[in-house]
Amino acid sequence: MNQKLTRILFLTLLLVVIGASPALGQVIYDSTVSPLPGNLPSVGAEAYAFNQLGDGVTFAGTSRRLKNVTVTLSSWGCQSGHWNTGDCVTNPGATFNVPITFNIYQAGNPVPGTQIATVTQTFSVPYRPSADNTNCTGGRWYDAGSGLCFNGKAANITFDFSSQNVLLPNSVVYGIVYNTTSYGPNPIGQSAACFSTAAGCPYDSLNIALAPVVTVGTKPYFNTLYQDTIHPGNYCDNGLAGTGTFRLDSPTVACWAGYIPAAQFTATNPPETKNDCKNGGWQTRTTATGEPFKNQGQCVSSTNH
Repeated sequence: MNQKLTRILFLTLLLVVIGASPALGQVIYDSTVSPLPGNLPSVGAEAYAFNQLGDGVTFAGTSRRLKNVTVTLSSWGCQSGHWNTGDCVTNPGATFNVPITFNIYQAGNPVPGTQIATVTQTFSVPYRPSADNTNCTGGRWYDAGSGLCFNGKAANITFDFSSQNVLLPNSVVYGIVYNTTSYGPNPIGQSAACFSTAAGCPYDSLNIALAPVVTVGTKPYFNTLYQDTIHPGNYCDNGLAGTGTFRLDSPTVACWAGYIPAAQFTATNPPETKNDCKNGGWQTRTTATGEPFKNQGQCVSSTNH
């Protein structure tokens, strides 16, 4: 088995039922897991030495005015101690702040096209819970709801694109970017105070969650994703198509079977003219904020504003 997938499987625990989570507007692509489990398989910028990771997607439905994008993370950091040494301690509800960027590009293979939109937001990401050495082994935490033990904790974050008026094409490539000690566009380095602690820096233990299937929309390139890493061995093709660039992994070798970055795109479909509301058109349109119209009259009225 590919060494990279072996590492992922080592981190993988049981998956739960797949489903769509509710969102305002129309969900046009979804690979997230709902209800959110305790954790999911994942890959992190520091652990897997990438500067950007994402995927190529094709949207469903007709809504294309982007409202928001939700991404599932997997947080392995502890306030004190370490995730695998049995001494992880976290106060309930404790979080750390980390800026994360979401980029959207024109579709392209192996390299995406021009950038369509980007947003950077600072999120309060939860630390993983304290080790439960009674119910679990290996320093894992116990999820009472599922009765399972996990190394990391799954958490959703949502990027707000509603003010950018982004009109999406039918297919795009997206990328997720954040800085760690050694990776990202501006590595933080070892001078941060957290680096010398036993727990280390929580952003170094922050991963992007991977889901098994797409439930809304499609992936044009099966069993692949897009990533940027300087290490040839971290690509499925061992760097044959280049390193240090955000590209398809890989054009000739697909080794990411069953591992899809967990993301959900939500869009709106407001009418441009009154004619868009006629002949049942109001039933396929939404308000500018994503709510469905109650009738044709409400749809027509919205075009006056």
